[in-house]
Amino acid sequence: MIQADIFQPVVVLLAWTMVMWAWMYATRIPAMSKAPEIEDPAKLVGTTGASLRGKLPDRVNWKADNYNHLHEAPTVFYAVAIVLALVGQGDGMNALLAWIYVGLRIIHSLVQVTANRVLARFVLFALSSLVLIALIFHAAITVFDIHF
Repeated sequence: MIQADIFQPVVVLLAWTMVMWAWMYATRIPAMSKAPEIEDPAKLVGTTGASLRGKLPDRVNWKADNYNHLHEAPTVFYAVAIVLALVGQGDGMNALLAWIYVGLRIIHSLVQVTANRVLARFVLFALSSLVLIALIFHAAITVFDIHF
């Protein structure tokens, strides 16, 4: 079995994604039941999340937006974490960077689903992206056997 500290932050981000899933449905289902534009949520046919946007309060939509965001850039994080673990580089600095990435993504989630300040979200997203780039760089120099 491959053992690498980098799997700990991976599992935390996976769990956080499910926390956001639960939070999304805990707010979305009651909001759908109260929305005057939705006569009977049980009878909705062919409706997408995007078509519900105008019928639900922004604060409810923010949770769904964030849940979707947790399926975008973090998928690259999962891939690079697996690569780093497989090549024996999933500990030390890379594990620390992974924890930083996960912390920034969780803070990004909390900002998005509460205050939803775009500048704060952008800064957090940019910082997490820089950390992700560092992880990818570390994977590349190992996989391509680049020496400086």
